[in-house]
Amino acid sequence: MDVSQYMGMFLEESMDNLQNLNEALLDLEQNPNNIDKVNEIFRVAHTIKGMAATMGYSNIAELTHKMEDVLSRFREGKLSVTRNVVTVLFDCLDTLEKMVSNIEDGNDEDVEIKNIIEDLENVVNNKIEEKEEEEEEINKENINNSTKIELNQYDLSVMKQASENGFNGVNIEIILREDTLLKSARAFLIVQELETQGEILKSFPSTEDIENEQFDTELFFVLITSKSKEEIEDLVMNISEIRSVETSYVVLDDAFITEKNIANNEIVSELEKIHIKEDLVKNKVEKQEKKRENNKKAHQSVRVDLQRIDKLMNMVSELVIYRTRLEQIVINDKSQELIETLEQVERTTSDLQDLVMKIRMLPLEVVFNRFPRMIRDLSVELKKEINFVIEGAETELDRTVIDEIGEPLIHLLRNAADHGIESKEERIAKGKDPVGTIKLVAYQEGTKALIKVSDDGAGINLEKVKAKAEKVGINTDGLSDNDIRNLIFAQGFSTNTVVTDISGRGVGMDVVKTKISSLGGTVDVISEEGKGSSFIIKLPLTLQIIQALLVKVGNETLAISLGFIDRVIDYKEENIKKTNGEEVIVYRDNIIPLIRLNERLGIETTESKKKFIIIVKIGEKTVGLLVDSLFGQQEIVIKPLGKTLRSLKEYIGATILGNGLVTLILDVAALI
Repeated sequence: MDVSQYMGMFLEESMDNLQNLNEALLDLEQNPNNIDKVNEIFRVAHTIKGMAATMGYSNIAELTHKMEDVLSRFREGKLSVTRNVVTVLFDCLDTLEKMVSNIEDGNDEDVEIKNIIEDLENVVNNKIEEKEEEEEEINKENINNSTKIELNQYDLSVMKQASENGFNGVNIEIILREDTLLKSARAFLIVQELETQGEILKSFPSTEDIENEQFDTELFFVLITSKSKEEIEDLVMNISEIRSVETSYVVLDDAFITEKNIANNEIVSELEKIHIKEDLVKNKVEKQEKKRENNKKAHQSVRVDLQRIDKLMNMVSELVIYRTRLEQIVINDKSQELIETLEQVERTTSDLQDLVMKIRMLPLEVVFNRFPRMIRDLSVELKKEINFVIEGAETELDRTVIDEIGEPLIHLLRNAADHGIESKEERIAKGKDPVGTIKLVAYQEGTKALIKVSDDGAGINLEKVKAKAEKVGINTDGLSDNDIRNLIFAQGFSTNTVVTDISGRGVGMDVVKTKISSLGGTVDVISEEGKGSSFIIKLPLTLQIIQALLVKVGNETLAISLGFIDRVIDYKEENIKKTNGEEVIVYRDNIIPLIRLNERLGIETTESKKKFIIIVKIGEKTVGLLVDSLFGQQEIVIKPLGKTLRSLKEYIGATILGNGLVTLILDVAALI
């Protein structure tokens, strides 16, 4: 059978499943006794194995099968979830990801899996022996009067849950009379009677051996019941051909159960059989209904090639341009009939535009979900304890921005882990929590999305930054503390004296600044020495269609994004002052630097009676831009400048106005 037609689906779903495994393993490491999570990981791994085998990738299937062996030990309670074991599983995932990437890239290079398979086998073999010995000791300590039945970790957890809900665990030892003719039938009657009183958790011999009459005269049971041991003893003695019955309560070691507690959902599935707690059953039903509803929603979507969405967006952009031109024509023509028709076209175009914009939007979760694993690995490598918190992952951004924002965030997070968070010993000496915290927070603010990376570490040492600045030839005289902190974004600037794999080469922050600026955004740093640092990124929600203010500089029309504009004020010569050779404007007791756009852009100015100053804000900085006149607000479509004009850093692109003229869009961040 030709499976090549399914290659795209295989690659996409494999990458999704591997990402899900990464996230689930991180959760499992934090909650080692969560059997639900183990089952989830097992299911996803099994899916990958099945898909790989179907596509003919035997190496992937083999490696995933070995991974399942480890997961099986988790489920059986024979292997503990430890950092070392999880690290081996992460190595396995990294290898699988590399193998899938090679397939996607058409790379025939064989990925060596022998070592990782050996690691997985060693984990299984070494841990089983230790676990079995440990479990044997625990069972000896915790089971009264029953040397024939050993309860494993799962059984003990079920017993604990039953006990909390008012039920008893009863050990029952039954000896049949020697002259019993049909031992199997008699044992069956005993089992039947016990099941009317509760739930048989374990039996010795097994049910199969009882049916085949492969036992002597002794029967052992562990029963979960609401009855007392005396009531159970009387009940069994009433059955004929019974020589003796001994009962005792199962005694549990609370410390053991607390440490080894299995997730409640898994336990509930066992307890439901005897209706231990009706509300738990009700909750489970509700969860199942919700899951079915979510599954139903999941099927109500289709996967569309990104190029098609881009093409659709371009077509809508063209429609917006022609709508603007129609508006200009109608204004000149002043036809009432045309005006009414155009209003309908405007509404429909706006709805279509909003719809396409929403289709292009993706939640930041698709970027954020790779970071918990990265921070976990960094904490192990740096030997630091780090608590990583993500908030606002549901915040949506344009797909173009989503594609580009990952790299800057990686630099900021690695920097926070390496530079920011101190070692455990340092934090204790400073009276801090030994576990450092890194937060990644996102939220929407007007037409912008804000992403904040913060840590509660050492903060930025201003003296170190000054010393480094002087060393590379940057004069810090007259700079505010905030300006000095922002010097870390300068090219080649690093205060780390040791270059490591993580940071110290001085390229990270430069990349962050450059990339964020290219997306039409800004990045600022707020830091307090000894308490931590916060890097605040502001990004436009979309890069395609924006609201802009059209201005005139000389004979040129320019567009400025409304996202940067704080206010517009009249230009008055008497308000212009000079300080340190630079022009500033005094506005509401604030001194704001002034940029004459005609001088900065090399445009010949025209004498106009009334000029305007547009006050723009970029992060913490406020600047006034002097223009000759205003044309008003308009929705514009951003078009790239192309290869020839790409070197013009003052502009982010161009747009076509209603009169058909091409207008450049100012890059306010680059100007400042």
